[in-house]
Amino acid sequence: MIHSGVKKIIENNAIGMATVDVSGKPHNIAVACCKVFGNKIIISNVHIKKSIENIEKNNFVSLVAWNKEWEKACIGFEIVGTAKSYSNGKWFEFVKKLPDNKDCIIKSAIIITIKKINKLLA
Repeated sequence: MIHSGVKKIIENNAIGMATVDVSGKPHNIAVACCKVFGNKIIISNVHIKKSIENIEKNNFVSLVAWNKEWEKACIGFEIVGTAKSYSNGKWFEFVKKLPDNKDCIIKSAIIITIKKINKLLA
């Protein structure tokens, strides 16, 4: 279970997500509309393509989330886990029904199962 402070930072800020392609090159993007559910992070996919291709070949991902008011309190988290993309089923239906997605065409739900969380301090 994710601590409530970490959950708040994940759900209220843009976060960075890194995947790795088959040649070992990292690929980084910013993602929004993230929800925490138990030990999982659910990301709504509206336009993510390259990261999905990478996840299909290597499901390890790393996320970084930080307090948007980092000048006042520079607290962030590195989240390491495995990811899977669902274009149908319960997770897909879950993200389609989120109020944040009401005007979006959802391509998939990216589910990240958290393996480790590291606190980042400046």
